[in-house]
Amino acid sequence: MPEDAPVPRTPQPRRRHRPLALATLLALAACGTPPELRAPPAAATPVPVPSASATPSPSATPTPPAPVLPPTLSPSVPASAVPCRGRPSGDRIVALLRGSAGVLPRDVRVTVATGPLCAEGWQYTVLTVTGHEELQVVTRGETGTPRLVTAGTDVCGVEVRTVAPAGIRTLACGGTPGA
Repeated sequence: MPEDAPVPRTPQPRRRHRPLALATLLALAACGTPPELRAPPAAATPVPVPSASATPSPSATPTPPAPVLPPTLSPSVPASAVPCRGRPSGDRIVALLRGSAGVLPRDVRVTVATGPLCAEGWQYTVLTVTGHEELQVVTRGETGTPRLVTAGTDVCGVEVRTVAPAGIRTLACGGTPGA
C-alpha cells in the first residue's frame, strides 16, 4: 500500500449515540414520580403491582409490596407537653440558670410564669424576670437533673427544631409543630 493512499475514516460511535442518549434523558426527565413510589391515599387499599420479567419462573409467586402508611403516634407518647408535676420544679430550673449555666444573676427577681412542661424527657419553662423580657428555657434529661439546652427570648434553635419532641417544639417555636 503506497504511503499517499487515503485511509478511510472510521465513523465515531460517540456522535451517533448522542441524539439517542439525549432523547432518552429528555423522555425520562419528563416522567415525574413513578406510580409505585407515590404514597397511596389514606383510604385506598394497596393493589399488588405485577412484576415484569423476561422468563417467568413457575415456582415464584409474586408478593404484593407492603403498603406505605403514614406514621401514627402511639397512645403512650403525648403529642403535647404536659405539666411535669414538680419534677423538675420551677425552682430547680431557676437554680440551674443561676448556677452552672450562669444565665441569671443572683440578685434579679425571677418567678415561674409557665411550666415546667414535660414531653419525652424534655422540659419547657417560661420565667418572668424583673426588669427584663420573659425568659424561655428548654432543658432535657432526667426530671431531677435537667441539662440546659437553651434559654432566651427565642429558643427555637437547631437542637430544639431537630431533636426535641413535638410538644416542646410547638411551645418553643411559636406554635409551629414542624418548625
